[in-house]
Amino acid sequence: MVREEQHRGNLSPLSMARASDKDRKWNEQLEQFMKSQGLYESTEEAALREEVLAEIDQICKLWVKRVTKERGYDDKMAEEANAKIFTFGSYRLSVHGPGADLDTLCVGPCYVSREKDFFGILHEMLADIPEVTALQPVPDAYVPVMKFKFRGISIDLLYASVSLLVIPEDLDISKESVLHGIDDQSVLSLNGCRVSDQILHLVPNVEHFRMTLRCMKLWAKRRGLYSNVTGFLGGVNWALLVAQICQLYPNAIPSMLVERFFRVYTQWNWPNPVMLCSIEEGTLGLTVWDPRRNPWDRNHLMPIITPAYPCMNSSYNVTSSTLRVMTEQFKNANKICENIIMNKADWSALFEPYCFFKSYRNYLQIDIVAGNEDDLRTWKGWVESRLRHLTLKIERVTCGMLWVHPYPSGYSDLAAQGPHYAFFMGLRRTGVPAKGGQQFDIRGPIYEFKLSVGAHPLWKPGMDIYVSHIRHTQIPVYVFPGGAVRSTSVRGSNQRGTPGSGSGNSDDDSVRVANQMATTSPGSSCENSGNEAAERCGEILSLESNKRKCDDAGRMNRQGKRANIKAHRIFSICSPNLPVLSSGPV
Repeated sequence: MVREEQHRGNLSPLSMARASDKDRKWNEQLEQFMKSQGLYESTEEAALREEVLAEIDQICKLWVKRVTKERGYDDKMAEEANAKIFTFGSYRLSVHGPGADLDTLCVGPCYVSREKDFFGILHEMLADIPEVTALQPVPDAYVPVMKFKFRGISIDLLYASVSLLVIPEDLDISKESVLHGIDDQSVLSLNGCRVSDQILHLVPNVEHFRMTLRCMKLWAKRRGLYSNVTGFLGGVNWALLVAQICQLYPNAIPSMLVERFFRVYTQWNWPNPVMLCSIEEGTLGLTVWDPRRNPWDRNHLMPIITPAYPCMNSSYNVTSSTLRVMTEQFKNANKICENIIMNKADWSALFEPYCFFKSYRNYLQIDIVAGNEDDLRTWKGWVESRLRHLTLKIERVTCGMLWVHPYPSGYSDLAAQGPHYAFFMGLRRTGVPAKGGQQFDIRGPIYEFKLSVGAHPLWKPGMDIYVSHIRHTQIPVYVFPGGAVRSTSVRGSNQRGTPGSGSGNSDDDSVRVANQMATTSPGSSCENSGNEAAERCGEILSLESNKRKCDDAGRMNRQGKRANIKAHRIFSICSPNLPVLSSGPV
């Protein structure tokens, strides 16, 4: 049993019960299933990762010495100049699998900058190394990152400049003092490592935590929920959710923890936060998550708070639609776990892939193209980072009555004439009965989305985006494994694994967007199209009063109250004769 002094969680344990014989039997079955899924890397790949880490460490040390000389420091300073590599994420938690990204952090001295030196000189050095491929700097990301492959291993490299002239080899980044006098991007970069270490410190049994987290990562990926950028949850979010369950059931083994995971989060009263420890103010005056003081924190729908100072909400990307999708998936998984306990199902049933293209009648298809593969990689990352904003815009203009389900996986049409990639979003009414002749018009949000995408500073000719509304019978063949012939059947809302059960509105013809795609590129002048859009969106703008109602309801929710919005009609935003906005590239 866990001793009282060992309990370090924010909540008291719900149960101290140990595993029964049946629990251990189910645990053996779960372990066998997980081993059969190829989730563990080989000894050879593990050794290769260690070699790659060592080589990156040497490259970063040489980079800092070069920058030191170019800054005019003396030879002694250049000799002492140093950088140090740390790992975080799944690799640091020891839950990574074959082919997983290697999350790394380079810590450098105060005079080595991110903009000029990291994304400038180091980028040039990496580009000259033959073993480095697919090099992609992302300086405008929330946490700036350099993405590349080194000897086939995918690397995400962050940079933090700390307030030291020389980086010691025994630098301890767990100390709060390391955050003194550094910029916000460095704080965020350092916190990846600091959070990973804190999680391992706060769980009662590290091995049980790791096994359970592997299970949850597999489940989330199979169910299309593993993606922070599109509004679902990423690796650190799932780790924090699992760690909370480990604290609530400190003596439970993985099979018990998986079942308790779904039991607890099916009943969790969001936006009550998940916190592994109490939030500390610290001594450096950095902003911490606090909805009582910070108005913007009240907007968060599914707060999952990081345990390292400064404590932040790691799931700020979650939207109303994606929270609804995850909640339904939790409920579905909880039912399957109940069947497993009653010997009515086995573990494979829990990890069945989600049939996204059989779950909706209406979809948005977002096609992107570029002049070459390198440009497509850059363009894809930028567009993907903006998809969450499209979801939010659609939720806003429809007052939350249109369910928007962004799918994390994208697809390439190998038969296309040039580099191509496509994203998809499922669309469904929620809680509102269909009425003949009344429709949602989401052309306005789509137009705004494409304007924001077209403003990418690294845009090049050939980078285009097309957004179209398709029915389930129009889903392109290339999204199906092996190009299999698509099925025209759509799962009803009462079938297992289909989100939105209870809405009763799967037969949805209420979405109006243009299906004819224009060919104007994002780099073109937007002045004329903007004037045209203003004329054509007159009726959209006339719904400002309805948007204010949504805003008022949102403020009620942000104040901790439950907003019960009763919609008596579906907004018909455009008349049948209203000219249709272009849904091609801006």
